[in-house]
Amino acid sequence: MRLTVPRSGRTPATIELERGDITLLPVDAIVNAANSALAGGGGVDGAIHRAAGPGLMAELRSRYRGCPAGSAVITASGRLAEHGVGWVVHAVGPIWQDGRSGEEGLLRSAYQTALHLADEAGARSIAFPAISCGVYGYPLDPAARVALRSVGDGLASARTVEGAVFVLLDGRAFEAFRQVMADLSGGTRATPARRTPPRP
Repeated sequence: MRLTVPRSGRTPATIELERGDITLLPVDAIVNAANSALAGGGGVDGAIHRAAGPGLMAELRSRYRGCPAGSAVITASGRLAEHGVGWVVHAVGPIWQDGRSGEEGLLRSAYQTALHLADEAGARSIAFPAISCGVYGYPLDPAARVALRSVGDGLASARTVEGAVFVLLDGRAFEAFRQVMADLSGGTRATPARRTPPRP
């Protein structure tokens, strides 16, 4: 399904939801759910590094010395450029503690910083995973609400980014985001999920 984000005096921006492989989307910028050491890892982080090739890690090591939770850094896209991706934004979300340790603010900041960096770079489209929802343990329902509201707020004032898509491989995560999108759009019934094709 799709959410429309009003923007004063401009064409509205959009937020969409897909189930599939984020590395296959022909968007301008892909957001990576990175760790604070920017050292690569499993899940989405590992998939993006494998798809982009070793140049991605080489650039991270040469330009940055880690990244704190709630922030993000940006690099070129390595081999992902072959299907149109210009940048990878490495966003570090919080590790879930108890919900009273600043996790919501850090997660919101990670999304908004990632969107801001892509916007500054000149991206028009951006794809997000569900940051912090894997081994970092952030509960899916509140994470989806923070993610969608944070990106919506950022799109309302973005200069170049016109559309965002959340790409989720896990069925439970997809359903959580689908339900929050339906709630935010006034209970609109979700349309069937678009799926990215499997990697050959």
